[in-house]
Amino acid sequence: MLEVSKEVQKGKMLLCDCNDFTKTYYRTKYGIENFTSIPCKAPSPPKIERKFPPYTGFGSEEDSLRSCIGLMPIPHQRNFKKFIEFDSYGNISNTLRFFAKLITHKCADVERMFVISYFLSDDTISVFEPIERNSGYTGGTFLKRVRVKKPGQEVFKSEFSEYIKAEELYVGAKVNVNGYLFFLVNADEYTLNYMERNSDKFPLSNIELVIQKLKEEECKSRELKQVFTAADCMHTKMVDFNTFREIMMNLTVGKLTDQEVITIARRYRVPEDPCPHRNVLVAQAHEQLKKNAFENFERLIAMCVYEDREKKKVLPSKDIKRLCKSSRLPLNEDLLGSLLSGFEDSEKQINYESFFCALNWRVNPVPELEVASYIKERCEDEWLGMPSPIPVKYIYYLNLLKDVFGVDE
Repeated sequence: MLEVSKEVQKGKMLLCDCNDFTKTYYRTKYGIENFTSIPCKAPSPPKIERKFPPYTGFGSEEDSLRSCIGLMPIPHQRNFKKFIEFDSYGNISNTLRFFAKLITHKCADVERMFVISYFLSDDTISVFEPIERNSGYTGGTFLKRVRVKKPGQEVFKSEFSEYIKAEELYVGAKVNVNGYLFFLVNADEYTLNYMERNSDKFPLSNIELVIQKLKEEECKSRELKQVFTAADCMHTKMVDFNTFREIMMNLTVGKLTDQEVITIARRYRVPEDPCPHRNVLVAQAHEQLKKNAFENFERLIAMCVYEDREKKKVLPSKDIKRLCKSSRLPLNEDLLGSLLSGFEDSEKQINYESFFCALNWRVNPVPELEVASYIKERCEDEWLGMPSPIPVKYIYYLNLLKDVFGVDE
């Protein structure tokens, strides 16, 4: 057995094995037969924790760290897969937009409104102030697109800072953006749809969790029905959004956030008619035709008569669309398609005389369209210069009471 310790230069050394010559020598000289080697693993060197110097304040934290890793600094590689997955394309913006109000004690800034955009591709935020005439503020870009750090963090440190994430943004939240405190009062349609599709990340948009929270207020079910019935003077079993929000917030005593109220309202909303009435389409067409002073309808009818070989006074809608385009009829593609769909029969045929007579704004005028009256959220006036739509217009409150509390009519 070669388990022998020798003291070498004031240190002990363990003999673990030997070569064949040494084994033969000890066997013939001393009669030793046991030369079993013993395993000997060198102790692992102590693990030294690598420490980096604190952030210098120049450039980004990632760039400063790369200069500490090697002599030849390599630029920080961003998450390219995430950028490609959430980059905007077509009608998919992959941008969450919130309408925000500035929380401040300055009277001049109380009424200022902002649009906060969160870009999912790189977690950056931009803030835009809609331009309002005679407000005393120029408006425009309030904060250019950049990642925003959470407040209360040390600036010069070795660890990376934490940044605002998409999950922290919802209607009713307070967001600190570089020292400015914003209150999120609304969101656009894409943002609300995205939050509902990803309800695992946005629990306030999870209808099941919100309904479960509402069931905890079962003791107020009778009172809730009485308040809704009193608000529904016409007995239509539905109320507008502002009334619905006020009732829900008052009776739940702040247990529901604005985002949760919107989630319920969107679930039990009254569906809107996606197809406008034919008279509305004709009125829109008259408005465009008047602006372009187009009156060449007799020529269009003559062209249709020439195409109508069988003299049935009908033509396929695709042929009439082709004739309209060749005659440069000043109607956009969507409006022309909707008009043709409204006049065609079951066989996709259109009576061309009645169609062009309806478009003749000089001979058959129709009443001008009235400007639609928008229902606005309280404390909200503009959304990028346009009337700000509320999440939904009307809500079936009776369906909500049935699903949550089992209340019948």
